[in-house]
Amino acid sequence: MTQPTRIRAERLPTALALAADGVPVLPLRAGKVPFGNCPGCVDNACGGRPNMKTPGPCHCPKPCHGWAAATTNSDVLNSPAWARVWREAAAVAYHPGGAGVTVVDLDNAEAIVWAREALPATRTVRTTRGEHWIYQGTMASANAVRPGVDIKSLMSYARWLGPGTGPLTALPDVVRALTVKEPAVVRPAFVAVPAPAAGGTCPHRRPAFLERGIAMAEQRITEASSAVHATVFATFLAVLSTHGRCGCLTEAHTARLFTAAQAKGESPRHCADAWANALTQLGM
Repeated sequence: MTQPTRIRAERLPTALALAADGVPVLPLRAGKVPFGNCPGCVDNACGGRPNMKTPGPCHCPKPCHGWAAATTNSDVLNSPAWARVWREAAAVAYHPGGAGVTVVDLDNAEAIVWAREALPATRTVRTTRGEHWIYQGTMASANAVRPGVDIKSLMSYARWLGPGTGPLTALPDVVRALTVKEPAVVRPAFVAVPAPAAGGTCPHRRPAFLERGIAMAEQRITEASSAVHATVFATFLAVLSTHGRCGCLTEAHTARLFTAAQAKGESPRHCADAWANALTQLGM
């Protein structure tokens, strides 16, 4: 038996062991992608969903429909219909949502540095280019929630790369918040602080009040230990509601807030969007 054949022959025992532990599994072909639909299921002929967002009514015994093919049924995994794909399989994958977990897929060193600073420690698994951080609990899956960061949970699959190290931690709000978007607005080319109304007066009158407000806002962002994106937006909203209508805010004040947010991992684009959305919500 050649080395590649021997390695592929080990896929099925691994899949059966995972299935016995309640982890829904499926085979992956070369390129880390699922096997395509069989001829009977091509072009949705079986009634299944080709976009893989729901399993659909298809009862095809073959490993079709991507993540929705994941199963814990050993009879299915051992069936003749699956025998060929196990011989050709390049890897074993699993459905994190079906296993009750969420995988934060960190695809490079920069993403790992961010996770170590922003996320609570949990079970980790080494990958080819980065790490999988696995949390107990499920949520919607999403790609590119941050540079180099994907969320794999419900209606998704992840490669099985071993049990990992460390205890599982409950899925934190800071991870859930990664997929929460603020109300969509048309972002202007330049986000400016509104000018004071004609004849308007400064409600706080003393510069020290504004300085103290900006300093407190910086501190609130800096001390955020979870849900950083939501904290940044709420802080921008608070600053603008108190200081945004008299014209005293300058680009220097905005820059201080953006710098604090970016030090917590926010991108310049996210800062600009959050600022613009706060302006819109306040009708400014």
